[in-house]
Amino acid sequence: MVLGRAGEGWTMPLPGGAVAYHRDLAAAVKEAESGGERPRWVVADTAGDYPPLMDAGVRLDRCRDLRLAERVLSRVEGREPPAHVVASDPDAGTLFEREPGPVDGPGLLVRHQAAWLDQSRRTAAAGLPGLGTLLAAESAGGLVAAEMSRAGVPFDRGVHDRLLRDLLGPRPAKGMRPRKLQALADKVVAAFGHQLNPDSTKQVLAAFHAAGLDVKNTHAWELASFDHPAVEALKTYREHARVWSAFGWNWADTWVVGAGDAQAGRFRPVYTVGGADTGRWGSDGGGALQLPHAVREAIRAEPGWKLVAADAAQLEPRLLAAISGDAAMIAATAADDLYTELAPRLGGERGKAKIALISAMYGGTAGDAAQLVQLMKDRFPAAFERVESAARTGERGGLVRTWLGRTAPAPSERWWRALNSDDGTKVATSRGRFTRNFIVQGTAAEWALVVMALLRRELHEGGMGELVFFLHDEVMVHCPADRAAEVGAAIERAAEGATRTLFGDMPVRIPLRPKAVDSYAEAK
Repeated sequence: MVLGRAGEGWTMPLPGGAVAYHRDLAAAVKEAESGGERPRWVVADTAGDYPPLMDAGVRLDRCRDLRLAERVLSRVEGREPPAHVVASDPDAGTLFEREPGPVDGPGLLVRHQAAWLDQSRRTAAAGLPGLGTLLAAESAGGLVAAEMSRAGVPFDRGVHDRLLRDLLGPRPAKGMRPRKLQALADKVVAAFGHQLNPDSTKQVLAAFHAAGLDVKNTHAWELASFDHPAVEALKTYREHARVWSAFGWNWADTWVVGAGDAQAGRFRPVYTVGGADTGRWGSDGGGALQLPHAVREAIRAEPGWKLVAADAAQLEPRLLAAISGDAAMIAATAADDLYTELAPRLGGERGKAKIALISAMYGGTAGDAAQLVQLMKDRFPAAFERVESAARTGERGGLVRTWLGRTAPAPSERWWRALNSDDGTKVATSRGRFTRNFIVQGTAAEWALVVMALLRRELHEGGMGELVFFLHDEVMVHCPADRAAEVGAAIERAAEGATRTLFGDMPVRIPLRPKAVDSYAEAK
């Protein structure tokens, strides 16, 4: 499919079908979607091509996003994707751009077909059984991201204003801090005993150095080891300042659409599918993936509706069990709380079991971690070896893959040079930590993509509600209150379906726990 100007467009069955011109492309696509066998549309870039179709009332059931697929396939082949496919870029001037002038629809269709055939050949040549599933899920993610950005998250500006006033004080004049935030800034100044700007890292470091403290940076973890009255004051100030600067009144003016100061509207962030190397999503505006608890109450269902929020319980440890095939750990996933279930074998306490698992996946060795990781190695050798092997491969500069085949970036020439320098051990260890976690976090991203693809379809077919928010291992649906129980059941089915899609009959359990709430703040 190629979109033209003023609603026109072109379609062509693949491979090698006849080009068809449509004065009203949306009508043609709607007709095709209403048939018994819905097509899988090949598009250059869902982020650019799908919104105009949605504006015309079109919903695509399936697609192949050439840009997203190219990004995955390039890494599978051990190279970085071309710059024009790394992100959706309206100024890229490539196959993946909708041309601003007259559109050569037939010519672009030929180029799309060539790209699709090339990607199909490379997918088969890769010899990775799950790669086709990954490409389908990634493309489904492109549809979900566009639909969620269009739908938006229900947002109450009045509640948001109240939360900010309670936390920060009334909205200030331009260039001024809110009253309560200014009071916190004054406490930082008082703790140091002289004037400074608490937003200036340079000034804060200089103040600590003047007090005789060898502070290297102003990160919370660095400051926690120092005894000075400014430490706690600065921590509190920065927590509040972040809410004001990143999620305050100006943020709402920009990102909440269709609302006055005291009316319900929609928060419409821009999602970036596979924004991280692991396949985790990012946000290209709006900060949807970093919403602080301080403002979550403002995400509220509309009257007569509910938000059904669900998060996966201990997703990454459960997936480690699955990808490693560790029978004992897989058996433990039957429990609702994996950490409690594993505690008798990993230190005797839930907290210690959690440290053991997290440290194994992230390469932690501080405190009790080293001893607990040794327990992990002894009790769950297959799971331990799975992440250890990934770390060793990464340290050598090798490639590691997720369950379905997403591949970690190959080391750059600069990395290889650094490996042979005095910092070689440090460089190797750092990449080993990355690849150790990549295989788990990346598989978690794949599982979540399949969940959303399955849930999206069931919500649509049942007319139950709209998928409005996604955060790594959380999904949120906005639905009529009397459909909330159905939506919760659909979410649970999507989780079960995603687990079967990835792991077949393997008896691993990865539950999603739905909860119907009025506001996001009630979800956890």
